[in-house]
Amino acid sequence: MKVQRILSPAFRRGLVLVLALLMVVSTLGACSNKEKANTTSAPPTNLLVSVAPSLKASVEEIKVMYASSKPDIQITFNYGPSGSLKTQIEQGAAADIFISQGKKEMDDLEQKNLLKAGTRVNLLSDELVLIVGKNNTSINSFEELTKPEIKNIGIGEAQTVPAARTAQQTLQALKVWDQVQSKLVVGKDLMQITSWVESGDADAGLVWNTIAMTSDKVRVAATALPSTHEPVVLPAAVIASSKNSPAAEDFLKFLQSDQAMQVFAKYGFDKAK
Repeated sequence: MKVQRILSPAFRRGLVLVLALLMVVSTLGACSNKEKANTTSAPPTNLLVSVAPSLKASVEEIKVMYASSKPDIQITFNYGPSGSLKTQIEQGAAADIFISQGKKEMDDLEQKNLLKAGTRVNLLSDELVLIVGKNNTSINSFEELTKPEIKNIGIGEAQTVPAARTAQQTLQALKVWDQVQSKLVVGKDLMQITSWVESGDADAGLVWNTIAMTSDKVRVAATALPSTHEPVVLPAAVIASSKNSPAAEDFLKFLQSDQAMQVFAKYGFDKAK
C-alpha cells in the first residue's frame, strides 16, 4: 500500500499547516535573537570627569554606587591640579564634567562660555590645614612657621593649585607671609607636598584637610580660620562641549544626592552652603 494513500487529505492539510507554523516560530525566534544581540551590543556611554585629586577616594567609591543603578554608564576620572585641568579644557581637551577645588578656575571657564548653562553648582567645601610629621609636636600654629628651626614649608604652585592661594591669604591675614616666603618650597600638587612632610624633606606643609586625611604619617597642627581666607568651595559643572550631556547631568545630580554626600563626608568634605 502506498504512503500517499494512507494520508487523508485532511491530515495532509494539517501537516502543511503545522510545518508553516514551525517556520513562522523559527523566523520570529531568529528576529528576537537578533534584536537581543543588537541590544546587548550597544556601546556604553563613557563619561570623562576632570577632578581635583583630593576627591579621588570619594568619587571612586561613588562611581561604584552609581554603576549599580546605571550599568550602561562608564565613568573615567582625570585627576590633576584644578588649574591644570582648567587649562586642558580651555585648550579643547575632552571632558564631560569638571569638579574644581577652587572657585576661580570654574569662574574662568564660565566667563569663556565653556560650561553648559544652568549646570554649575557649589558641590562641597574643604578646609586649609597646616601639616607636620606625625611625631612633630613643636609646631601647633601657622604663626610658629616663623621659628628659625623651620627651614622648608611645602606649598602648591600658585597658578595651578588653589590651596596655594588660600595659604597665601591665610599667612597674609596672620601677618607672617613676608617672614616665611624664603622658606617656601613649591610642589606640583598637594600629594607631593604631603609626601615631603612624610619623609621629612619639608618641616611643614599647607594642604587641604581632605588631603591630610589620606596620610597616617602626618599630623594636622592647625586649621585655618574661615576669617583668614576666601571661602573654600568646590564647584562642579557639565562642560559645554560634552557629547554626553544628559548622562553627565544625571551623574552630577547623583553627586548632590544624600547618598553621595555621605561618602564625601566620610572623607572630610562638607556640603557647600
